Amino acid sequence: MTDASRSFLHLTRVDRERFEQQHLAPAAAKSAESRGRKVPEEPDPIRTAYERDRDRIYHSKAFRRLKHKTQVFINPEGDHVVTRLTHTLQVTQIGRSLAVALGLNEALTEAICLGHEVGHPPFGHTGEVALTPYFEGEWLHAEHSVRVFDVLEPINLSWEVLDGIRAHTWKIDPGPATAEGMICRFADRIAYLVHDMFDAIRAGVLRPSDIPAETLAVFGEPGSQWIFRMIHAVIDASHKEGTLAMEPDILAAMTRFREFMFERVYQRPEAVRQAEKAVKILRDLVDYFLEHPAEMPESYREQGSSERAQVIDFVAGMTDRYALRVHDELFRPEASV
Repeated sequence: MTDASRSFLHLTRVDRERFEQQHLAPAAAKSAESRGRKVPEEPDPIRTAYERDRDRIYHSKAFRRLKHKTQVFINPEGDHVVTRLTHTLQVTQIGRSLAVALGLNEALTEAICLGHEVGHPPFGHTGEVALTPYFEGEWLHAEHSVRVFDVLEPINLSWEVLDGIRAHTWKIDPGPATAEGMICRFADRIAYLVHDMFDAIRAGVLRPSDIPAETLAVFGEPGSQWIFRMIHAVIDASHKEGTLAMEPDILAAMTRFREFMFERVYQRPEAVRQAEKAVKILRDLVDYFLEHPAEMPESYREQGSSERAQVIDFVAGMTDRYALRVHDELFRPEASV
């Protein structure tokens, strides 16, 4: 071995799988023990299965479209308003911090967090409301995220990644099968509560003085320490209880603050009016393409799905600005000139 070669290691997938077995926590999902993929593949010589999944999600078209999908404010013009993409990156950062501190699989956590939003329709959760009448049961972005990677842009992800994406939201039952999937649940809620608050302050919807005193008493003045406190509350409680959890006082404070955000931000009269307009736009688009399916891109008409499913896939995949542009072209041609 030359002196130069001693400057670096040459770690293979097998080396990293061995490291996981020796150093990760008992609750961690080990790459070598994955339930596998729908279509079996030869293992990568360098990357573990979950590292490979992470990279595939990064390079997917659905991931790139998140930069033009909104979080709370519909089609915002400000440069600093959170989008689905920036939210996803924040969730991933929080998730990785939690995974490393708890000895869980960082790559699996990262893959789940990166993929958890790709199925979101335009206009945030309003889009789910708009699409539900066309669907048997409730139309959920989490389930559609799995469909994106399984059917529409099939990239053959590992079972554990798809399961974590499927169950990343708290309303899904059963919950995720892995601790890494549970991390995404906590990271998602931590991220959106904090950055939605800052977006609302920047937009003039909230003032710092509006934040309840009981919230400030627990988390302090609005700032990065909020995320710090929430992350440590998960780490401390999980280590103590042996399952993914959050310190009860912090969880209670988060829950009360979430109720405040629904009242003052998410369900404020202006937001409700915006949501009503967004619902109409998406339902107009679905109804139009149900009557004119040949006008959809060819790629959405080759999925072996029902015509209704193809239309919903097309509309759900739109970015906010694309949905607005297509709606103008179809229903307000004078506005698109």
